Amino acid sequence: MAIPMCLGPFMFHSLRFGYNGLGRELSTRWADVATVGGLNRMQWTGGDDDLTTIEGVLFPHEFGGLAVLEGLRAAAMAGSVLPLITLSGNVYGLHVIEGVSEDQTYHTAMGLPRMDVFRIQLRRYTGGNFSPVSVIQSLFG
Repeated sequence: MAIPMCLGPFMFHSLRFGYNGLGRELSTRWADVATVGGLNRMQWTGGDDDLTTIEGVLFPHEFGGLAVLEGLRAAAMAGSVLPLITLSGNVYGLHVIEGVSEDQTYHTAMGLPRMDVFRIQLRRYTGGNFSPVSVIQSLFG
Protein backbone atom coordinates (compact mmCIF):
# COMPACT_ATOMS: atom_id res chain seq x y z
CA MET A 1 0.00 0.00 0.00
CA ALA A 2 1.25 3.42 -0.88
CA ILE A 3 1.05 6.46 1.39
CA PRO A 4 -2.60 7.20 2.36
CA MET A 5 -4.07 9.86 0.09
CA CYS A 6 -7.26 11.92 -0.25
CA LEU A 7 -8.99 13.29 -3.32
CA GLY A 8 -11.33 15.78 -1.69
CA PRO A 9 -13.55 13.81 0.71
CA PHE A 10 -12.57 10.46 -0.86
CA MET A 11 -9.82 8.72 1.10
CA PHE A 12 -7.69 5.93 -0.29
CA HIS A 13 -6.81 3.51 2.52
CA SER A 14 -5.55 -0.04 2.67
CA LEU A 15 -8.64 -2.23 2.88
CA ARG A 16 -11.78 -0.57 1.57
CA PHE A 17 -10.47 1.72 -1.17
CA GLY A 18 -6.74 1.41 -1.71
CA TYR A 19 -4.53 2.38 -4.58
CA ASN A 20 -1.40 0.70 -5.83
CA GLY A 21 -0.15 3.21 -8.37
CA LEU A 22 0.01 6.93 -8.99
CA GLY A 23 1.19 8.18 -12.38
CA ARG A 24 1.79 11.75 -13.46
CA GLU A 25 2.36 13.22 -16.91
CA LEU A 26 3.32 16.83 -17.53
CA SER A 27 3.59 18.25 -21.04
CA THR A 28 4.79 21.68 -22.16
CA ARG A 29 5.10 23.49 -25.48
CA TRP A 30 8.14 24.97 -27.17
CA ALA A 31 8.01 26.99 -30.39
CA ASP A 32 10.77 27.30 -32.97
CA VAL A 33 11.73 30.90 -33.65
CA ALA A 34 13.58 31.39 -36.90
CA THR A 35 16.87 33.27 -36.66
CA VAL A 36 19.24 34.62 -39.32
CA GLY A 37 22.57 32.86 -39.69
CA GLY A 38 22.11 30.10 -37.13
CA LEU A 39 19.93 27.42 -35.68
CA ASN A 40 16.39 28.26 -34.75
CA ARG A 41 15.91 29.45 -31.21
CA MET A 42 13.35 27.87 -28.93
CA GLN A 43 10.78 29.76 -26.90
CA TRP A 44 8.71 28.21 -24.12
CA THR A 45 5.04 28.95 -24.77
CA GLY A 46 3.50 27.37 -21.68
CA GLY A 47 2.26 24.15 -20.25
CA ASP A 48 -0.28 21.94 -21.95
CA ASP A 49 -1.42 19.42 -19.38
CA ASP A 50 -0.68 18.09 -15.92
CA LEU A 51 -2.40 14.70 -15.78
CA THR A 52 -2.51 12.24 -12.88
CA THR A 53 -3.71 8.65 -12.98
CA ILE A 54 -4.59 6.70 -9.86
CA GLU A 55 -4.85 2.93 -10.20
CA GLY A 56 -5.99 0.40 -7.65
CA VAL A 57 -7.78 -2.83 -6.94
CA LEU A 58 -10.96 -3.26 -4.91
CA PHE A 59 -12.22 -6.48 -3.41
CA PRO A 60 -15.82 -5.35 -2.85
CA HIS A 61 -17.19 -8.76 -1.83
CA GLU A 62 -14.80 -8.87 1.14
CA PHE A 63 -14.06 -5.22 1.94
CA GLY A 64 -16.57 -3.00 0.10
CA GLY A 65 -15.39 0.14 -1.67
CA LEU A 66 -17.75 0.28 -4.66
CA ALA A 67 -19.73 3.07 -2.96
CA VAL A 68 -16.59 5.25 -2.96
CA LEU A 69 -16.13 4.57 -6.67
CA GLU A 70 -19.74 5.62 -7.28
CA GLY A 71 -19.10 8.77 -5.22
CA LEU A 72 -16.14 9.61 -7.46
CA ARG A 73 -18.35 9.14 -10.53
CA ALA A 74 -20.93 11.50 -9.01
CA ALA A 75 -18.21 14.09 -8.28
CA ALA A 76 -17.03 13.79 -11.90
CA MET A 77 -20.57 14.27 -13.24
CA ALA A 78 -21.05 17.30 -10.96
CA GLY A 79 -17.85 18.94 -12.21
CA SER A 80 -16.33 19.07 -8.73
CA VAL A 81 -12.88 20.57 -8.21
CA LEU A 82 -11.08 18.50 -5.58
CA PRO A 83 -7.73 18.81 -3.77
CA LEU A 84 -5.33 15.87 -4.05
CA ILE A 85 -3.13 15.44 -0.98
CA THR A 86 -1.22 12.68 0.79
CA LEU A 87 -1.50 12.28 4.53
CA SER A 88 2.28 12.70 4.73
CA GLY A 89 1.78 16.35 3.72
CA ASN A 90 2.31 16.40 -0.07
CA VAL A 91 -0.19 18.74 -1.70
CA TYR A 92 -0.66 18.06 -5.43
CA GLY A 93 -3.12 20.92 -5.96
CA LEU A 94 -6.67 21.11 -7.25
CA HIS A 95 -7.88 18.55 -9.78
CA VAL A 96 -10.95 17.63 -11.79
CA ILE A 97 -11.94 14.05 -12.53
CA GLU A 98 -11.85 13.42 -16.27
CA GLY A 99 -12.53 9.72 -16.18
CA VAL A 100 -13.27 6.71 -14.00
CA SER A 101 -12.89 3.25 -15.49
CA GLU A 102 -13.03 -0.21 -14.00
CA ASP A 103 -12.67 -3.86 -14.91
CA GLN A 104 -14.79 -6.21 -12.78
CA THR A 105 -13.90 -9.91 -12.60
CA TYR A 106 -14.60 -13.06 -10.60
CA HIS A 107 -18.29 -12.43 -9.99
CA THR A 108 -20.31 -14.08 -7.23
CA ALA A 109 -23.47 -16.08 -7.91
CA MET A 110 -25.39 -12.84 -7.23
CA GLY A 111 -23.39 -10.97 -9.89
CA LEU A 112 -21.22 -8.91 -7.52
CA PRO A 113 -17.57 -8.59 -8.51
CA ARG A 114 -14.96 -10.15 -6.24
CA MET A 115 -12.22 -8.03 -7.81
CA ASP A 116 -12.48 -4.59 -9.40
CA VAL A 117 -9.48 -2.89 -11.00
CA PHE A 118 -10.06 0.86 -11.29
CA ARG A 119 -8.36 3.85 -12.92
CA ILE A 120 -9.12 7.49 -12.15
CA GLN A 121 -7.89 10.12 -14.62
CA LEU A 122 -7.35 13.58 -13.14
CA ARG A 123 -6.36 16.88 -14.73
CA ARG A 124 -4.88 19.71 -12.73
CA TYR A 125 -7.33 22.59 -12.31
CA THR A 126 -5.84 26.02 -12.96
CA GLY A 127 -9.06 28.02 -13.06
CA GLY A 128 -8.79 29.62 -9.63
CA ASN A 129 -6.64 30.46 -6.68
CA PHE A 130 -5.18 27.64 -4.63
CA SER A 131 -4.24 27.78 -0.97
CA PRO A 132 -3.47 25.00 1.51
CA VAL A 133 -6.08 26.47 3.88
CA SER A 134 -8.84 25.97 1.28
CA VAL A 135 -7.74 22.33 0.86
CA ILE A 136 -8.15 21.64 4.56
CA GLN A 137 -11.44 23.53 4.74
CA SER A 138 -12.86 21.49 1.85
CA LEU A 139 -12.00 18.27 3.65
CA PHE A 140 -13.61 19.21 6.96
CA GLY A 141 -16.14 21.88 6.02
